[in-house]
Amino acid sequence: MKYEVTKFKDLTIALKEIEPFVRDGKHLLTGKPFQRFGNMRSREVLGNWLMCAVINAHSGKNTHTFTSDPQGSDGIILNTETGDTWSTEHVMVGEAYKLKEKKLSIEDRIVFAFDKKLNKGGKAYASGKQLIILLNANGGSWHPRKAAKKLPTNLSFADVWVVGLLAYEDNNYVYSVSQLGTSSRDAPTWKVCIESDFCSWSVLTIQ
Repeated sequence: MKYEVTKFKDLTIALKEIEPFVRDGKHLLTGKPFQRFGNMRSREVLGNWLMCAVINAHSGKNTHTFTSDPQGSDGIILNTETGDTWSTEHVMVGEAYKLKEKKLSIEDRIVFAFDKKLNKGGKAYASGKQLIILLNANGGSWHPRKAAKKLPTNLSFADVWVVGLLAYEDNNYVYSVSQLGTSSRDAPTWKVCIESDFCSWSVLTIQ
């Protein structure tokens, strides 16, 4: 059975579409879902965009974009060349966690968010999905490899990613993207710099 989905033709179009919501940081934290985009929130759209930007840069091909999911996930990563898809789920590490878990390190807060999302739906719900964690650390430092090693051996999710704002420099938005679920737990990490005109970006491997 085929389902109707909303899909961005490419990441450049998608970036211009989400520009006002990235500039309005409050919308990323508390903005209402977009009905026309499968009830995805702006932070979920941004997380999926960042993941696609990293995958495309790593492969050297502009083959990945993302779509809405009529079956209820927080968006689908699509390889337009092969037709392969990855469903995503999102969770945020933000002020709520900070208030409730003041003594936790950022790494432990990431694990706390992971556990909360997994416990919400269970292993069957998580199976095969990419979990994207939006980190609102307010400038706090953390170590992706430490966070990766704190995750359970059996993730239930297909993989776990953490995305967060690193800096706002010269009107450019600089984000980090870390992949925590690799078997070696070496947490490959990239820096994604969105240019001030929101028409271009660059991706740099950090580790």
